[in-house]
Amino acid sequence: MKKKNISILGSTGSIGSQTLDVIRRNPNDYQVEGLTVNKSIEKLLEQINEFKPKSVAIFDDTAYQDFLDIVKTNQSTNPNLSQLEVYKGHEGLIKIASSKTIDILVTAVVGMIGLLPTVEAIKNSTTIALANKETLVTAGKIVMDLARQYKAKILPVDSEHSAIFQCLNGEDSNKIDKILLTASGGPFRGRPKEDLIKVSKSAALKHPNWSMGQKISIDSSTLMNKGLEVIEAKWLFDVEPEDIVVHVHPESIVHSMVQFEDSSVIAQLGCPDMRVPIQYALTYPKRIDSNFERLDLFKIASLNFEKPNLDTFPCLALAYRALKEGGSTATVLNAANEVLVEKFLADKIGFYDIPKYIEQAMDEHSFIDRPTLDDILATDAWTRDYIESILG
Repeated sequence: MKKKNISILGSTGSIGSQTLDVIRRNPNDYQVEGLTVNKSIEKLLEQINEFKPKSVAIFDDTAYQDFLDIVKTNQSTNPNLSQLEVYKGHEGLIKIASSKTIDILVTAVVGMIGLLPTVEAIKNSTTIALANKETLVTAGKIVMDLARQYKAKILPVDSEHSAIFQCLNGEDSNKIDKILLTASGGPFRGRPKEDLIKVSKSAALKHPNWSMGQKISIDSSTLMNKGLEVIEAKWLFDVEPEDIVVHVHPESIVHSMVQFEDSSVIAQLGCPDMRVPIQYALTYPKRIDSNFERLDLFKIASLNFEKPNLDTFPCLALAYRALKEGGSTATVLNAANEVLVEKFLADKIGFYDIPKYIEQAMDEHSFIDRPTLDDILATDAWTRDYIESILG
């Protein structure tokens, strides 16, 4: 069987690294064609020497120049660098994503930067293994319409959306009653609001079950991560906002469930290991053997579910509001959150300043009912400028 060509946007992050681990375990099935990183050029060099891609892109300008110096110094002695194509910045990501010779694009970057590369890949009918929530949060209708137009498969990589996708296999003719989207609850589950007013970023970064990058870890602590997943689920599975119900499930064993109109509920369970949904996206529609940890329900013993506290975690309520308002509101939600999480990580704002200023931006923006891609990019830029202006 011919190897599938795979490119990864964000190859040194958590999802990108675990994708490469899946490929490492299945060397006869996959060939890495392109890799992209932000700044982690040392780790990128290790990946180049192991997986021998044809091309790479470095987002950060300084890291790009440093990498070019390394290539120039070592290309005569390192055959993996001698023919390597090296691109820079956002245009570099688009160049990697728009290659006509890749079979699967894994979009594992965090943030709005994943949107345009994904759109260009879709136009080539490339299969998208989607781990970049923001693509559908900001431009869900546009992206899904393009995917249908160009017959490009979008296969979810997030454990929750992969679970829903798996629960829906073979159920095409059956009506969904509810999507039961699970959430670990993050590091502050069960804590009262007054305890979190002055919470530190180090506490917010301590996720109990999953190993993730800083931005996603903070989003998990505010439950914005789940809010973004609610919006993503609407576009992936064509359901109404009120039919997506978040269930806090601290064990992270049930990755999500689907309730059908006959009242039956189908769930997907497994140990918390992102390599499982990554591998399923790469091998779909087949399942292949793995040595990943097997679920032992006798050891787990019990599974618990709770309603999310929207007073303590207002970001989730803001995400539902953005989804119900539609149009450009979700773009504002996402852009404001990206800027504010950076501010929180830099110790410039407090924990509850994140939802406070997100809501302010949502209230102040000029609503667009049916935004074009250009409208979305302009709204994103306006929101970032607005947040910077009010914070000074």
